[in-house]
Amino acid sequence: MAGEILDNKGRGEAGWNWPAIHPEGRKFGLIATAISLFFLLVLGWDIIGWPLLLLSAGVFAFFRDPERVVPQADSAIVAPADGLVTLIEEVQPPLELQIEDGSGFAGLPAGPVTRVSIFMSVFDVHINRTPVGGTVRRVVYIPGKFMNAELDKASDENERQHILIERGDGLKIGFTQIAGLIARRIVPFVKPGDMVAKGQRVGLIRFGSRVDIYLPAGTDPKVMIGQTTIAGETVLAEIGQRGLIEGIAQ
Repeated sequence: MAGEILDNKGRGEAGWNWPAIHPEGRKFGLIATAISLFFLLVLGWDIIGWPLLLLSAGVFAFFRDPERVVPQADSAIVAPADGLVTLIEEVQPPLELQIEDGSGFAGLPAGPVTRVSIFMSVFDVHINRTPVGGTVRRVVYIPGKFMNAELDKASDENERQHILIERGDGLKIGFTQIAGLIARRIVPFVKPGDMVAKGQRVGLIRFGSRVDIYLPAGTDPKVMIGQTTIAGETVLAEIGQRGLIEGIAQ
């Protein structure tokens, strides 16, 4: 299905397939499998071998990389991560996305914007995707702590990586990959100067984490606290559109 155009009028074909395993995770799955087989076949320790084999399957599942159908409307900002919307608030963008960095390209303007935080549990897909298409202007890694990624202060204190994308019309969107309690590695797939399509894979965070996205001024999210998002598919916001959206948990 990769590269196929689908629409809401019935064009295209879709069917369920086993998701691919991202190359970044294959080595971890194979190492876990080899250790479990050693306990099972060499030592004969079933009480350890079988749980380890189950854990190996979990490692492969963690690094699954399913295809996604990315909305192509120019105004659509898509979710950068699978997970639970845990925070929506007005904040100043991170300084690393604002200040002059010597590249000759301006960062995000100062002023309050809406930040949407998406928490990824160990059961979510951990491949992150770009919310808009354009040119990667910044990739800024910052070492830090490994607190619970659901906490508000994780945005400022945890290990994190900021990415800034500039569209062809000059609009800039920033988002941040944040390591959590279990995550110990943020892996980028892009670098400054790269051209990316909307919904393209741009990195992953190993074993539980969070992604913050900073919406442009004058844009409200189309998701609510408690909703789940699908990276590259869920329309997080439409540029320039505002308005209250309410939901009821049931």
